Amino acid sequence: MKYREAWQKAAGLLEDSGLEEARLEAEILLRHTLGISRVQLHLELERELHPNKETAYFQTLKHRLEGVPSAYITGEKEFYGRTFQVDKRVLIPRPETEHLIEKALRIARSYESPYIADIGTGSGAIAITLALELKDAYVYATDISAEALEIARNNAAEYRLGKRLTFYRGDLLESLPEMVDILTANLPYVPTTETKLLKGEPLLALDGGADGLDIYRRLIPVLPGKLRPGGTALLEIGIHQSEVLAKYIKEYLPQAAVEISPDYAGIPRVVGITLPS
Repeated sequence: MKYREAWQKAAGLLEDSGLEEARLEAEILLRHTLGISRVQLHLELERELHPNKETAYFQTLKHRLEGVPSAYITGEKEFYGRTFQVDKRVLIPRPETEHLIEKALRIARSYESPYIADIGTGSGAIAITLALELKDAYVYATDISAEALEIARNNAAEYRLGKRLTFYRGDLLESLPEMVDILTANLPYVPTTETKLLKGEPLLALDGGADGLDIYRRLIPVLPGKLRPGGTALLEIGIHQSEVLAKYIKEYLPQAAVEISPDYAGIPRVVGITLPS
């Protein structure tokens, strides 16, 4: 069996199971099995697949068909042009979260040396990306999970960020050592009844309560304690949540400016909260 044939067969199996990006996932798993780059795979599509590699490849497909996310099988996920280590201890970074990054970068570049906090950092993808993109920024990253912080620290070590990125364990803002200019948060926002659709990922990183907003309801009232006057918090949300959350913000932070930004699919994705100066 040639590389091309194995890829096509695997893509068909994944497609039959209902996966939306079957061909891409089949490619990712094949490259992982072979230990080669995408360019190399496409140059060698007519090469014969060794029987041992064929067995290994279709074993990884079996795991994927059983509901294990591809990123957990390969142990990595690309985000904002960089690769991050992931496993079942952390949420897999999503493409839509790159919109949160873009918003944060635009705001941060108006500061000379911004202080930024990423709350519920998980794999550290947001915090690390911001630290790498903003050479004069100081970034704090917090998470309640010691296991998640282990992954985040491993990722930070790969990019050699040194003292510009510091990790703290704690619930929401309690462990932040000082006030910051910008706060990012991709906290659990999936309604409890929908978490079963996201098999394999940690429930702690997904479950946001009945309407998905329980944790944000805890965060919003305490923002002024750690966000400087004139500072902005950027919160990632899910579909049908923007109006409910905006109303809650106006109730607890009536002087704050609220901006809702859609992602590339047109879905309201980021809620910006700017405190009065």
